[in-house]
Amino acid sequence: MRKQKLSSILTIVFMIVALSCTKEDNNPISDCENDDFFCQFSSRDFKMGFSTWPYAPTAEAVEGSYKFIDENADIYSEHIDSNIPWNAWFNDSTLPSEFINEIESRASRKLPNAQLTVSVSLLNSSRDELAFDYDGGIPDYAELNDQKIEDAYFKHLKYIANQLNPDYLIIAIEVNELLKNAPEKWDGYKLLMASIRSRIAEEFPSLNISESITLHNFYQPDVTNSEDFIEEIANYANAMDLVSISFYPFFKGLKTDEDFKEAFDFLHEQIEKPISFAETSHLSEDLTVESFNLSISGDQGQQNEYLKVLLAQAQIQDYEYIIWWAHRDYDLLWETFPDEVKDLGKLWISTGLITEDGIEKEAYSTWEEVLNK
Repeated sequence: MRKQKLSSILTIVFMIVALSCTKEDNNPISDCENDDFFCQFSSRDFKMGFSTWPYAPTAEAVEGSYKFIDENADIYSEHIDSNIPWNAWFNDSTLPSEFINEIESRASRKLPNAQLTVSVSLLNSSRDELAFDYDGGIPDYAELNDQKIEDAYFKHLKYIANQLNPDYLIIAIEVNELLKNAPEKWDGYKLLMASIRSRIAEEFPSLNISESITLHNFYQPDVTNSEDFIEEIANYANAMDLVSISFYPFFKGLKTDEDFKEAFDFLHEQIEKPISFAETSHLSEDLTVESFNLSISGDQGQQNEYLKVLLAQAQIQDYEYIIWWAHRDYDLLWETFPDEVKDLGKLWISTGLITEDGIEKEAYSTWEEVLNK
């Protein structure tokens, strides 16, 4: 199952608001004077935060999401997984107002007391083609590394980085999905990113640059030759200075402490470079989506167990930061989704640390305990 962001809906929300977020033993608990989680660590050595995904399609919910992040995080993520104004970049013409409004809305809410990671997607939500333009089209190209594609995407990233001034920039999202879904485009993609990475580094020499990969389709890839796939992605990731991870364990039916630890063990065996978790979360309720023939059990205890394993690994393995995808369940936002994406949008609806009614879940206490270390 791929992570898809329904980002056109989020873009609309921002528009509305503009017009009116050492390898050691992997057992997280060691002998302590008490049995509190994280008790063996005297301090926290990684940053913790959320994306700015709102819980309702209102200005109040958007403002409330930023306020929650400001009070409960030291880093946050602006996730831009939406259309790219290709034609405007090709022709140096006027940018679409939808794009300008979205970026300006995010920039106007920049939090002064938290670091910022910005994730930008080159690819569509299916991760098999370039992102759509605002007119619904896709640019013509022979290879992904065509010069016009490179120049346009560099302008796109440069504009966003100048407007948002992030501490971390993820220049492409969930890139291993492209190798899985459209392997014939992978070589062109690698050439494109090598050039983009070099140009962005020259333009912003102090910026931390990365690309994200999905752990659920790295650890257990749905491909014919999994060994070759894993080797290719590991080699590609280890060429980065920072490896950014997208991970939703329930997509692979992972639900126990042992399940989670096995996935993390795999990650640490494969990856030699510093790690960040650019987006992750886990279910706190059962999930059923009939159109996907999907039924996954979940509860608050299971969600809390995943968060504990994640936080312990972040400390033990010296992660740069972790981003929990949504701070609050977004039932109110989901109710506004068009019918064609309603089932897709339901997948992450109960993964927040706060219920749709604003009540703290078990995992929220775990989050606060470690945040305040």
